[in-house]
Amino acid sequence: MTDKEELGASLFGRTLDLMEDDPLEEIFALNLGDFISEYLISEELADKIGKNVKDKTTRLKSQLKELISIYSLNNTLCVLGFNSQDEYVVYNSIAKTLTQILDVDACHIYLTKEFTKGLDIDNKLLGLVGSSIDFDEDIYAKKLGYTEDDKSIVVKAFNTLEKVQIKDVSQIDNFIPKYELREFDVKSLAVVPMHNNAYIVGVIVIENYKEKTIKRAYMNLLETIGRLFGTSMHLQKTIEETETLINDDSVTAEELQHKRAELTALIGDLGVQQQAFVEKLAKAVDEKGQYKVAHSQNTADLSKKLCKQLGLNEKTTDLVYYAGLLQNIGKITLPESLFTNKGKLSKEDWEKLQNHPNVGVNLLMNINFLSEVIPYIHYHKERWDGRGEPEGLKGNSIPFGSRIIAVADAYTAMTSDRSYREAMSSEEALAIIKEEAGVKWDPVVVNALFEVVKQG
Repeated sequence: MTDKEELGASLFGRTLDLMEDDPLEEIFALNLGDFISEYLISEELADKIGKNVKDKTTRLKSQLKELISIYSLNNTLCVLGFNSQDEYVVYNSIAKTLTQILDVDACHIYLTKEFTKGLDIDNKLLGLVGSSIDFDEDIYAKKLGYTEDDKSIVVKAFNTLEKVQIKDVSQIDNFIPKYELREFDVKSLAVVPMHNNAYIVGVIVIENYKEKTIKRAYMNLLETIGRLFGTSMHLQKTIEETETLINDDSVTAEELQHKRAELTALIGDLGVQQQAFVEKLAKAVDEKGQYKVAHSQNTADLSKKLCKQLGLNEKTTDLVYYAGLLQNIGKITLPESLFTNKGKLSKEDWEKLQNHPNVGVNLLMNINFLSEVIPYIHYHKERWDGRGEPEGLKGNSIPFGSRIIAVADAYTAMTSDRSYREAMSSEEALAIIKEEAGVKWDPVVVNALFEVVKQG
């Protein structure tokens, strides 16, 4: 058997040569083999295909190994695989981050029994795995959660797969406060299921100690986070099941094909959810930053145009685009009062704003699939003359993506209305940026900006 035959039909490299060499294998790779065999080919050819089942099984296992190696725990939102109580503290961190992002008072995360290995939740439907509240004692020993029979609004949201937002919990009968979570102080709440189209893994509960409606941009982000968690955890569970099949000598080609179809569908869904998460997060940043336009989206769009003008490849362009969306990510963890203040900021407030890129980088480092955009975000406040932040990098030592985002961010900010000033004209903004080329900005990127603006 040749190396090519051992590798089989790659899901990521189908070529004309492969189709001409082995069209039947390609048909099977597209999960159409059963249909072809049953309806369109002779018994003799079907028998010939049957004799190659062992080879097909080997090729299918190779394809599945390839998928798993690319979409391993290190390349997705890793919130699975915990076997001890100590490991679940990551959910406490996630819950605290969500309270900052959504500007709420408390957050609790519940998972189904299937995803609470290492925790004893007494056969509850949902078990508490993380909370934004700091406890003086072992919260997991309390075995907090919900049973199937509970009439709680949390269980209703879980069962219906629909988000719930209650502005005044005193007006409903199915809010059952948990003393351990200080829920007797809760005045308003929202519950969002963590699920994808076919699978639910838990719920996120958001609480406020005063009557408050969560902004639409924040709720949209929370829903996207719920779907991202659901899809990621479903994918990791499917990867575990796939690894078991790969190591099973008695597995059939049909079983492997079905598992591959499920795996590839989930990978596609994960990509969609990841992009949606970045876009919704950017909108939440703009909401908190008091931009009257979609500043982050506009910065990302302009960054992409600059990349194309500069002749950068598609992957780099995509990374710069995502970084452009998230370059102000640090603002999501700062209070809105900082951005609504039209007067002079205090020294402390100014320092909070000045340091916001570092806050954002720390947040992104906990989201594995965004790791490649971190350098672009981290250094986008550097200056061409070396007098910027955070490292004082100079000239070409600043990542090219950061230099692109810096120019796009500056131009977009200058030409946008803010709560404390009106937008500049394009001509005014370009004049300022041109004057500072070679000081603040990379002259090559500034020239590209002029070309892009001229093209409209």
